[in-house]
Amino acid sequence: MSRTLSGGARVAGVVGAPVRHSLSPLIHNAWIEGLGLDAVYAPFCPPETGFEAFIQGLRGGAIAGLNVTLPFKEQALSLADAPTPAAQAAGAANLLLFEPDGTLRADNTDGAGLLAAFAGQAPGFDPAAAPVVILGAGGAARGAAAAFVAAGAPEVRILNRTLARAQAIAERLGPRVSPLPLDQAPAAFEDAGAVINATSAGLSGQGELDVPLAATPEGCVVMDMVYKPLITPFLAQAEAAGRRTVDGLAMLIGQAVPSFTAFFGVAPPSGIDVRALALKSLGLNERV
Repeated sequence: MSRTLSGGARVAGVVGAPVRHSLSPLIHNAWIEGLGLDAVYAPFCPPETGFEAFIQGLRGGAIAGLNVTLPFKEQALSLADAPTPAAQAAGAANLLLFEPDGTLRADNTDGAGLLAAFAGQAPGFDPAAAPVVILGAGGAARGAAAAFVAAGAPEVRILNRTLARAQAIAERLGPRVSPLPLDQAPAAFEDAGAVINATSAGLSGQGELDVPLAATPEGCVVMDMVYKPLITPFLAQAEAAGRRTVDGLAMLIGQAVPSFTAFFGVAPPSGIDVRALALKSLGLNERV
């Protein structure tokens, strides 16, 4: 980093466990540098049992805010004093804002990022045209389900090995959400307009998700929220079946835009290709 920070620099960051894979610092710091802000965005990795103490110690505006990733999204919401409707609907928060008076605000920009990713990489996709299938029932899945319900999906099917977690999402979001066990994937895929992997399967070192994507209709769009590797085994399987795909990097950048604005009070600069920077960091080129 070539910039010099003052004692009044505005600080934000990302918190997760692990967080070493996160590209959020690269993205946000590129925008910060492009705008010439007196600010910095840093990664934080408290122990999983120490998240609450870590957050409570930041109250009062020591930093502007945090993006929240696995495994803390649901706990982040539970600690907030003032959650937005989007966070409440999702049952999880990926954005925490620390006010000077000690108030902790929570939001969820995952849904906005997900829909932005679909718009960018699957032009013409209509979230209201067909059922959507989401694999997983954690914080990321909750955000995705809430976004698709709000976007008019006729049905959102949550598939998870532990059915009770999927049922909890359905209870929160209403009758258009259907909880199903993971072994019902073939039937759930048959008329799906989109299938989204919201689990950590595919993340480096986390194994693979074994589901029959060939059972989806030809027009189905397949997304993986994992972005390292960029082309996960899940997306590779979808591409082999001839399905359009959306990668997790597009969602990461999509959710980062409103987060950046919330942290620093200004929109990201339009002239910086943060996707290209991220791909370079991953040692990849853009697919054509």
